[in-house]
Amino acid sequence: MISDKNSKAIAKAVDVLNTEINGLESLRDSLDSNLDSAVEQIHAMKQKATGRLIVAGIGKSGHVSRKIAATLASTGTPAHFVHPGEASHGDMGMITENDIVLMLSNSGENSELSDLIHYTRRYKITLIAMTSNPESTLAKHSDITLLLPKVPEACPNGLAPTTSTTMMIAYGDALAVALLDKMGLTPEQYKVFHPGGKLGQRLMSVSEIMIPYEKLPLVNVSDSMDKAILVLSEKNLGSVIVIDNDQNIAGIITDGDLKRHMSQDLLTKNVTDIMSTSPKSVQSDALAVEALNIMSETPGSYLSSLIVIKDNKLQGMIRLQDCLAAGLA
Repeated sequence: MISDKNSKAIAKAVDVLNTEINGLESLRDSLDSNLDSAVEQIHAMKQKATGRLIVAGIGKSGHVSRKIAATLASTGTPAHFVHPGEASHGDMGMITENDIVLMLSNSGENSELSDLIHYTRRYKITLIAMTSNPESTLAKHSDITLLLPKVPEACPNGLAPTTSTTMMIAYGDALAVALLDKMGLTPEQYKVFHPGGKLGQRLMSVSEIMIPYEKLPLVNVSDSMDKAILVLSEKNLGSVIVIDNDQNIAGIITDGDLKRHMSQDLLTKNVTDIMSTSPKSVQSDALAVEALNIMSETPGSYLSSLIVIKDNKLQGMIRLQDCLAAGLA
């Protein structure tokens, strides 16, 4: 229930959001082959590995340009923000002939952009414009124009950049994700650009947190349970992996297996009498969160560890507590 005190503000907020939603819908419906051309040009530049995407803009478009550059860089496209005003005073040297310039301006007529436009034309640097004015100086001198639909700003005076900047941000996101899709970036590659924080944690691979082979609690199929219990106590990992003479995995003995087979002659039994065969495993290059899902996929019946393999060969062990310690839960 909206209170009388807030109803006017909320009503205005709804108007603003509806205006911006209409702008995004118009943008969606206006997309054309120029987006394809921009993606192809930028992707070709990336394939050569010699250039970067330079994103530039003034005022609110400048703030959006910084955000777009950051999004592109975090999704695998080398990108930098260059301020057109600073470019006129020496920063033009940051832009090379191998680069592509993406310039944002709703009107396309900002005087501060002229030096940078001239620089791209002089040195034959590909210029991609993002503007709502196809007749503007920026659009006429660009190689590719990403045209924004002319829709009302959400500002009641129609002056403050609101809908236009929302469309620019959305168009930048669309460009970044289209490039990401074009290069087929995997979650593992994506992690390279996000090593920290929760995202970095969820993109950790099994091999990053597993217990390596040389530290595993191992016994041979010919061993008796007295040795298995000794190894279990020494390694203190909650289980023992049973292997054959060719280092192949034969089974696993957990604390639970010991409890189920507890008897007076337990120590004299062979490990093969106690072990569980076909233990669950995970590939070493899988995401650690996948291993966590496997261990907890059956409610009320959690596994405490998984064997890690690669090409059907034992590589290590990943434990539930290690996943939790890494912040994956």
